[in-house]
Amino acid sequence: MTDPFVDDDAASVEATVPPFAPFSAEDAVEGEVVRRRGIYLLPNLLTTGALFAGFYAILSAMNGKFSTAAVAIFVAMVFDGLDGRVARLTNTQSAFGVQYDSLSDMVSFGVAPAVVSYAWMLNQLGKLGWAAAFIYASCAALRLARFNVQVGSADTRFFLGLASPAAAGVVAGIVWCGQDLEPSGGIALTVCLMTAAAGLLMVTNFRYHSMKSVDFRGRVPFIVIVAAVIGAALVVIDPPRVLLAIFFVYALSGPGLWLWRRYRRGLAARGESA
Repeated sequence: MTDPFVDDDAASVEATVPPFAPFSAEDAVEGEVVRRRGIYLLPNLLTTGALFAGFYAILSAMNGKFSTAAVAIFVAMVFDGLDGRVARLTNTQSAFGVQYDSLSDMVSFGVAPAVVSYAWMLNQLGKLGWAAAFIYASCAALRLARFNVQVGSADTRFFLGLASPAAAGVVAGIVWCGQDLEPSGGIALTVCLMTAAAGLLMVTNFRYHSMKSVDFRGRVPFIVIVAAVIGAALVVIDPPRVLLAIFFVYALSGPGLWLWRRYRRGLAARGESA
């Protein structure tokens, strides 16, 4: 006897679909049964590593291990930098990977830095502290959403707005460098302003070099290798301060280049009118 409350077509579709198979939004809307595609292991495994590092940073901050939390955010950056390049080098890019990477970035570079910064110092400011943390997290979400809709149409040589990993590098670097500081109103206010500023830079229209045009498989001048070795040595000598300096300078490069271009245009306009 047929059960009037059971949709036979839906039941047959459910029976043909593996319970953990990824599916697209089109499949769900149109109700069509299509051949299910698997996901590429290596790049998505690296993305999972970044997600775990961000999750671990949150747990560490909740337990008062702020240095460990900051390091975990930087570890997430390493995984995040590798997954996209590995996908391109192995020709394993996919729409699933793009969306998964974006969700991982929201946890590792949006929520985690905000939570770590708040648990470390911003809680001293009460509502102002959590407002700054929320500004950072919400700006990271907006930045990632804007990036997703611009995939395939934007100039890959530049980011529009500070990338979320770079903003997270600023916040994590501040926490790592100041882990031994005694909480005070002045320090908390400074951290508050820098956290909010890092968040707001993510949603500006300042252009930042993406470094995606660098060809790691091609030939480079010898001086590039020397500079890379020197940079690595400096990071090893004093990781917190060197990493903070790198990301802080990069964060300032967007408005700095904007001001420089505006200055050059002003000089050109005055030269034409003379």
